[in-house]
Amino acid sequence: MTSSDQLPRCPVQARDGAQWAVPQGRWSAAELGEREIWRRLRAQLAAAPAGAGWDLQGLQRLDHVGAQLLWEHWGRRWPAQLQAQPAQRAMLERVARFSDVPAPRPEPAGLATQIDALGCLVINACRHFRSLIELIGQLLLDTVRLACNPRRGPWRDISGHLYATGATALPITALVGFLIGVVLAYLMALQLRQFGAESFIVNILGISLIRELGPLLGAILVAGRSGSAITAQIGVMRVTEELDAMQVMGISKGFRLVLPRALALAVSMPLVALWTTLAALAGGMLAADLTMGITPSYFAQSLPSAVNVANLGLAMGKSMVFGVMIALIGCHWGLQVEPNTQSLGQGTTASVVSSITMVIIVDAIFAILFRNVGF
Repeated sequence: MTSSDQLPRCPVQARDGAQWAVPQGRWSAAELGEREIWRRLRAQLAAAPAGAGWDLQGLQRLDHVGAQLLWEHWGRRWPAQLQAQPAQRAMLERVARFSDVPAPRPEPAGLATQIDALGCLVINACRHFRSLIELIGQLLLDTVRLACNPRRGPWRDISGHLYATGATALPITALVGFLIGVVLAYLMALQLRQFGAESFIVNILGISLIRELGPLLGAILVAGRSGSAITAQIGVMRVTEELDAMQVMGISKGFRLVLPRALALAVSMPLVALWTTLAALAGGMLAADLTMGITPSYFAQSLPSAVNVANLGLAMGKSMVFGVMIALIGCHWGLQVEPNTQSLGQGTTASVVSSITMVIIVDAIFAILFRNVGF
């Protein structure tokens, strides 16, 4: 129990016609940590005149907490009149030195700064691209290893990811595909009816959905759904230090983490794209029947002659590439996650954005390279 003469207090005295604040007692963390004492002392400090002098020689104890309290009360400036012992002054000077941290100077927003920021972005992008290339090379080596010894392969992981990335994605992809087919059919009907070319809706819907929109929609949905899940799973393993444990035990991260997800998406992505295309065609059939009177039987009979089967093969081929790239990008950003939740959120966001961007870029490359296929 602290005695009354040791309690921190700050009376004001008149000396030679001037007001002096005379702190007394023990100004230390033990006493100032009590709420009642702190409230009473704060009221006494508020009652001290603004231009009063300060006499600290009557203090029984002054540690860094009491010195910080005085320094903040003074507005981080030395009072005009101060009487203190050498040890007390040294304590106050130390608190003042570490409290007055200069604000960082803003960097000039000139051309050199912008060029430097652009260079940092380019270097960072090259670093990620190099890591992705290394991941692709490791995937090829792991694929050869699996082909040489298939009995030691992670088949249980592959089947689990097949279900997670394929079967569970069928409802949302079917819904989005069906609605896109309905929207496209309605918009095309408004234009084709003006020229009496309603029958060409089969050609337009068949080419656009089978060759482009079906695989693209399926890949974008899988990238936002499964790509983010892959990054989050591996990122949580980084946060919980499971990846470090795998490295200590000599377990290959590429063979146990990247390979099962890449193979699962390479198999499930073409099936999801085909499912999305069929749902979109069903929506287009329904809308064409309601708006232009084109029956589903006529639509189904005209579709094989309007769309070359090579378009379907091209769609399945690039869907497989989409699946592998989504898996690699998701694994890449998951492995780049640092052991904190903020990095996990940033990595998941970057994974989704990178996957969708890569899907569109790869789709454009396929469109340019195979522009004469299927026509």
